Amino acid sequence: MSTTLKLYNTLTREKAEFEPIDPQNVRLYVCGPTVYDYAHIGNARPVIVFDVLFRLLRHIHGPEHVTYVRNITDVDDKINARALRDFGTGIADGSMSLNEAIRAVTGKTESQFHADVAALGCLTPTVEPRATDNIEQMAVIIQRLLDQGHAYVAEGSEGHEVLFSTASMADYGMLSKRKLEDQQAGARVAVEGHKMNPADFVLWKQSADTEPGWPARFTFEGESIAIYGRPGWHIECSAMADRYLWEEIKDRLSPKAKARPHQFDIHGGGLDLIFPHHENEIAQSCCAFDTDHMASVWMHNGFLQIEGRKMSKSEGNFFTIHDLLHTETFGGRKWPGEVLRLAMLMTHYREPIDFSVKRLEEAERLIAKWPAIEAVAGEPDPAVLAALSDDLNTVAAVQALHALAQAANADPTKLSAFAASASLLGILPKKAEVDGAVASAVDALVQMRLEMLKAKNFAEADKIRDDLSAKGIQLKDGKDPVTGERITAWEVKR
Repeated sequence: MSTTLKLYNTLTREKAEFEPIDPQNVRLYVCGPTVYDYAHIGNARPVIVFDVLFRLLRHIHGPEHVTYVRNITDVDDKINARALRDFGTGIADGSMSLNEAIRAVTGKTESQFHADVAALGCLTPTVEPRATDNIEQMAVIIQRLLDQGHAYVAEGSEGHEVLFSTASMADYGMLSKRKLEDQQAGARVAVEGHKMNPADFVLWKQSADTEPGWPARFTFEGESIAIYGRPGWHIECSAMADRYLWEEIKDRLSPKAKARPHQFDIHGGGLDLIFPHHENEIAQSCCAFDTDHMASVWMHNGFLQIEGRKMSKSEGNFFTIHDLLHTETFGGRKWPGEVLRLAMLMTHYREPIDFSVKRLEEAERLIAKWPAIEAVAGEPDPAVLAALSDDLNTVAAVQALHALAQAANADPTKLSAFAASASLLGILPKKAEVDGAVASAVDALVQMRLEMLKAKNFAEADKIRDDLSAKGIQLKDGKDPVTGERITAWEVKR
């Protein structure tokens, strides 16, 4: 059965059927974390949302036909400053490159991010590039913008800058629907003297001799200008999206896709990235490569609050993913990754979410009612698939999954459909590890109970059930679909 996927597109403000440029090579890019510090729970929302989309696209098109790129941002002034502080001597004497120093600074936080999102049930993206590995690609795009009159070099208070000229793009503001003239008229800050327009943004910024940076040379108005510096925020995603979703895979794309160079299917991120980050990505990419689109579909998840308030360190309600998984700082206890994930999915991705102890407890109660089972071959339930195919309606999908779980508890033949459906959402409850000797003993007691039920010795059968329950073993009776005889499965209560 073919699946029609509909997605809400921020660019058009409409929900429409998703038609990949090349169905054999579906391409997705999502803005990833800045690995300066541990990722907070708000960072987890886009990771989970687009993991569900990744799973759904893999189900529809096949795992080998979907490329998911989520970048690691390790170009950041705070990171650079820390690298200089901790490894400045090595950088200065040439025994350590800047990229190596940045790796040393960000290695722990990047590893923690990977551990955290794995605990949330997220798959590893197809490609996870670092910004520091793509400096050369950024410089190439910047030079293209200079060559085509979409950028200029100016002298600011901190040295040379290469700036994007927003006035050079007729439809700048297409994503956020902000007109350039409105931005100019409403600007509260005076135009910096070196900028042609208050909305112009940095592509490359000169670093002081004492600051970390990379050597680069740009040609502007016939003059070659060397600028030791670092890239602006927005250019990194334009460079990495183009490299990994066009340059490195273009040879295997269909003729239709090759006729739309430098374009891909879906770009995702949080609502806060629409302006200026995603708006400026579009400006850079479209102008550099002379295209009318960077991505066909733009998707954005809503904001997250903590107990009804904006999360901030000053409010004392700032929590990292690690905090929730491994400490008792939120609600006085630790929270399993599958509970955190389900709590996120119980709100539609485009809606704001109030992350609360009450919501987590509700998610935990729900999961406790579901059968614990290892992943098995099977097809997702049509109701779950239909819900997800309607702009990732995870609210309806969770409701359908819960109904399926109740059915599977009574009828083991539905377990495979439940497992496939839960896997599609990334929240398959797994059986607890049980020692082999204990498992054998439980199996023997389960068989003994079945014999007692056949002999109508209900009192003894109930006693075995109750004794096992007291030890955390839950029995689930059902019928063999072929013989009609009673069968009993068991699991360790979560």
